[in-house]
Amino acid sequence: MNDLEQSVIRGDVKKQKLDVFHQLAHFWKDSARIFEPYAWYEAEAARLENSEKSLTFAAHLILENLKNEESEPLKRWKALQAKDLFERSLRINDKNDSTIVGLGACYIFGNIADNPMEGILKVRQVVEKDSTNIFAQMVLGQGSLMSGQYDRAIDRFEKVLAFQPLNLEAILLMAEVFERKEDKANAIKWYSKALPLAPNPAMRSALEKRINELKK
Repeated sequence: MNDLEQSVIRGDVKKQKLDVFHQLAHFWKDSARIFEPYAWYEAEAARLENSEKSLTFAAHLILENLKNEESEPLKRWKALQAKDLFERSLRINDKNDSTIVGLGACYIFGNIADNPMEGILKVRQVVEKDSTNIFAQMVLGQGSLMSGQYDRAIDRFEKVLAFQPLNLEAILLMAEVFERKEDKANAIKWYSKALPLAPNPAMRSALEKRINELKK
């Protein structure tokens, strides 16, 4: 692996660098199984290639991981990495709604703006143009959940479920909202809706356990 890293430093051919970045990314993903260096090399490859497809892939990869990051320094680092990638992509195509929402989500989930509304406004401009944009509605719902605006979160997730009744993430978030509202009956209802959609036995078991705990 060290030889690969050195070849990046010495390399002066774009294709050679891209190949090495991808090899290093795959090492950290498949062998070491550590997300941050994997994401870093994917991001560097995307910046070098500088195509809308590669930039948005790397940006969404980091954004998705950012949502569950608990470390504040890592959360900020991931948000800034994804933000840079989304901004580069928008310089290529400033009409891509998913990229605009992704950029707004970096501010919402990464807390990288002095004004917390900065990210919300970016996402809202997409929703105002297209209320059926699932990604935008989900981001706004999660933002409302994070800020304790539970009724607004419910409204957003209901909009998602009106278009995608089997959206497992939205169903689980609905359950979480009602649990935070201390509405056990509705929390149980939504966790129960998630049960048949659970992709593996471990998740199904965790859902059953949570339902039983709420019934006590």
